[in-house]
This record gives sequence, C-alpha cells and structure tokens, in this order.
Amino acid sequence: MDGEKIPHNMLRLDAYSQWLGIEILDCQVGRVKLGMTIRKEMLNSMNKAHGGISYALADTAFGFAANTHGKYAVSIETSINHIEALNEGDYIIAESVIESVKNKLGFNIIEVKRADQLVALFKGVVYRTGKEWT
Repeated sequence: MDGEKIPHNMLRLDAYSQWLGIEILDCQVGRVKLGMTIRKEMLNSMNKAHGGISYALADTAFGFAANTHGKYAVSIETSINHIEALNEGDYIIAESVIESVKNKLGFNIIEVKRADQLVALFKGVVYRTGKEWT
C-alpha cells in the first residue's frame, strides 16, 4: 500500500480517533500532521482539557507517521510533557516527522501546538514489524 494512503486507512479503522475528531492535515511518507478541536466532553474537573486528549493526538500522529513506511509499526514506549493547559474550543496540531528508518526501532519527538504555541512534547519509541500494509 502507498505510504501516504496508510494513515487515511488507519483513521478510517480507528473509532477512538474519529470520536476525537482528528483530521489529517498533511500526510507524506515519514511525516503526518493532525489537528483537532477540544470539545466540552474532553474537559476535566478543572474545566481544562484532560491530559489524555493531547496525548492521544500526539500518539496518533506518531503511529500514523511510523506506519507510512509500509510496515506495521507499534509503539512500545511513550511519554508526554504537558506545558500549557488547553481550553474548550482550542484547535491543536500534532506533527510527527521521521527523518530516517534504519532498524526495527524508531525514536521520535512530536510537538503539540495551539497556533504557534507549544503546549506539549510527546516522546515515543516504535517497533517496526515485518508485516506489510496491504
């Protein structure tokens, strides 16, 4: 399967990302940019976006980009640093860029932004399987 089509296929099969309202803004082999709007049902008890929301967006960008190389890739370790709180109505973007693929493991840092403001940094390790996307 063409690497640029894989994230679109993944999103079509991903009910959680669909519920989040994630949209693909840009997709190339090794690069995926996603966006979404924070909704009321995503807020925590402090009326701010639950940390899992920006985490889910970044994790999805990470996974989609890792799979553009044509092999099934799964995350094996991830973490996030929340830098700024998010509010209902905020539109956030996560971009994952994988410069090179050299082995079974991939390491990546994904920036989550609100406009030009950095709101979170996500770090991930991916394992590339031998299974091809078809």
